[in-house]
Amino acid sequence: MEKKANGMMAVIAALISNILVAISKFVGYALSGSAAMLNESIHSVVDCSNQIFLLIGDKRATKGQSELHQFGEGRAKYFFSTIVAMMLFFGGGALGVMEAVEKLLHPAHEVGNTWLVIAILIFGIIVEGSSLWIAIKEIRELNVERQPIYRFLKESRHSEILIIFTEDFCAVIGLMIALIGTVLTMITENAFFDAFSGLLIGLLLMVAAIFLAREFYSLLIGESVTKRDLAVIKQAFERPDVDRLIDVKTVHLGPAEILIAAKVDIAAKQEEVGYEIINEIEAEIRHQMADKKVYIYIETDEYDPHYMEKRRKLVRPSH
Repeated sequence: MEKKANGMMAVIAALISNILVAISKFVGYALSGSAAMLNESIHSVVDCSNQIFLLIGDKRATKGQSELHQFGEGRAKYFFSTIVAMMLFFGGGALGVMEAVEKLLHPAHEVGNTWLVIAILIFGIIVEGSSLWIAIKEIRELNVERQPIYRFLKESRHSEILIIFTEDFCAVIGLMIALIGTVLTMITENAFFDAFSGLLIGLLLMVAAIFLAREFYSLLIGESVTKRDLAVIKQAFERPDVDRLIDVKTVHLGPAEILIAAKVDIAAKQEEVGYEIINEIEAEIRHQMADKKVYIYIETDEYDPHYMEKRRKLVRPSH
């Protein structure tokens, strides 16, 4: 079932805005020779590549089940998001840093047409700011628990909205840094400020890449559902005909796809109709989590007070 918001509107909006901004920045660099403007041009090309990879990942994630991928390819979004974070964010940042260092080591470079550069940077701030606002609106729709933005981004399983917000946020900050560097260069007639602002922009991209890579590593390995979703799942087992929920394990197969495996102890008098009870529990979970595709596997068993201790011994690594 489709969600009201899944982060992809922000991806499309960001792609359109970045194409417009990239064209204007390259024109500005060609006319000015500004190191900061070159870094911003690289930044925008990186951003456009980001959105293309995210759209490819979204298309792959909707391919559905196959004999090889029996739970679908929902994690394709996480894979392509990781490519974006490391190859494009980090690579683009490293390229920008190298170019800025070259300018710093050879400070004789000049920045011309500074008023045109300033105008292009202001135009970029407006366009990127609009894209950031769309990303924030989608975050508000996805953030049903009304968490602070940083906490939501840390805990969200929607890699595409994490990428787009980080990208747009860095774009706005980078443009502001470039604007300050250009203004200082114009006032002082010292191109150091232009080169230094370019260095800061490159470092900003690299820091963002490291933050994103850490988040996507966790998503690729497999994260459980959120605390809110886990509470919803457990509540479905709170029935008079279920003596105990012995264990429950969950994992996100994609931003909106979940695998649930549970072991329950059915009340002795209800064991003959245990299959009906399990079907009702599954129906309740799916009703409460209608915005997600849910795979549910429930096993019945008798409760053993030493079950958790035995399970820990089974998974304990051998020496």
